[in-house]
Amino acid sequence: MAETDRGLVAHLMRRAGFGATQDELDELTAKPYEQMVDDLLHPERFPEVDDILLRRYYLELNNPDTHGTWQAHWIYRMVNTKRPLQEKIALFWHHVFATSIGKSEHTPSAVAQIETFRRNGLSDLRTIYLDLARDPAMLFWLDNCENHSGEPNENWGRELLELFSMGVGNYTEQDIKEASRAFTGWTFVQPLPLDPYSRYPSEFLYLPGDHDDGEKTFLGHTGRFTGQDIIDIVAAQPATANFISRHLYNFFVSDEPQVPAWSIVPPQDPEAIEVLADACRSSGGSVREMLRALFLSDFFKAARFKKVKSPAELVAGAIKLSGMHRDPQPGLGDLSGATAVMGQSLLTPPTVEGWHTGREWIDAGTLNERVNFAVDRLSDPETPGIRRIIDRLECEGSPLSPDRFVDTCLDLAGPVEASEDTRKQLLEHAAQGGDLDFETERGRERSAERAVRMIQAVVSSVEYQFA
Repeated sequence: MAETDRGLVAHLMRRAGFGATQDELDELTAKPYEQMVDDLLHPERFPEVDDILLRRYYLELNNPDTHGTWQAHWIYRMVNTKRPLQEKIALFWHHVFATSIGKSEHTPSAVAQIETFRRNGLSDLRTIYLDLARDPAMLFWLDNCENHSGEPNENWGRELLELFSMGVGNYTEQDIKEASRAFTGWTFVQPLPLDPYSRYPSEFLYLPGDHDDGEKTFLGHTGRFTGQDIIDIVAAQPATANFISRHLYNFFVSDEPQVPAWSIVPPQDPEAIEVLADACRSSGGSVREMLRALFLSDFFKAARFKKVKSPAELVAGAIKLSGMHRDPQPGLGDLSGATAVMGQSLLTPPTVEGWHTGREWIDAGTLNERVNFAVDRLSDPETPGIRRIIDRLECEGSPLSPDRFVDTCLDLAGPVEASEDTRKQLLEHAAQGGDLDFETERGRERSAERAVRMIQAVVSSVEYQFA
């Protein structure tokens, strides 16, 4: 029998996307679980986000250098996309292949890189690595534009092996040197300067005269290798399958230690990593098939609320719950500022390691920002999402007991699986007002006010911080 459990569907949509509204859950639970997964893995079946109207309201999007608005544009896509995994996999690769506007100060290249991740993020590792190696934002970020024959720069070669593919302990310093020689001559077209006509895009440029064409020995292979040859070898390594599998587990299943610890701290679920690595090897490195194995696995289905939401996940999820920003509205730019003060400024990861995730997302300051954001965005009973929650509460019947009031709000805000202690506190709060009454106009007004306060209490809970 097909799995259509509502809680599992909500779990899938939190992990493969940024949550789902109750109406979306109603639609999705009518499908077999396997069909939902297949649809997520084939985003081309669904229409793209139409942002033409957004560009008319936010004219800054017609200037490719306004990176703050482009950050907000990405959050708008997270909220409104019919292709949630496309945006989620772009966020995944943005974290793994961390590249910051803070160095390049060239927004068009950063935006183009995210678009590349949307396009190829579910393809195979060889294609992803090759596109990355030719990406102008990455070429500048890791200085391969300064990697010349006879004067190799090792930054890109080192990070390709250490952080992007194999992980520490699976290569030597000599392998880094040889890989770097193979990528000499890989650079980008220098874009025109900012003034007087704004930013221009760039593109990959190969300079054969600047390439070291000598013999190289890399990971036991010898030849007159180019960068493409290096990628062919790297993508086929068992260590690469294992390393990317652990990244996928950390991002989509359950929080792992930070990447620098991976060479000495084993995975919390080695069997799960092996399942993903097997899918990688048997499919020729297909990320789509690795994720299919992940989403259909028992270890994924059992991992509800085992991950701390990233700021982008929390902000996009709260906005979806509120029902706001489904069309161009004032304040879109505030959303990117919100993720930044929570510790995740999109397009500007702090280092080449990306962000430290899991419980490191939260300290006293960022927790305050996270709670305040959600409470503020869910404060108005006339916002579409809150109005829908109130309507559903009324459909539960009147009078509505405190027990049913709490459980229904927990369900409509997620569902959120509250601990016994959290539910007890919510119930004590609900009991102070007695039953909800929707029979009179005054009763409906008072019940709406109480519904807002209860939803705000739910999104202030510890449990709401987890996906």
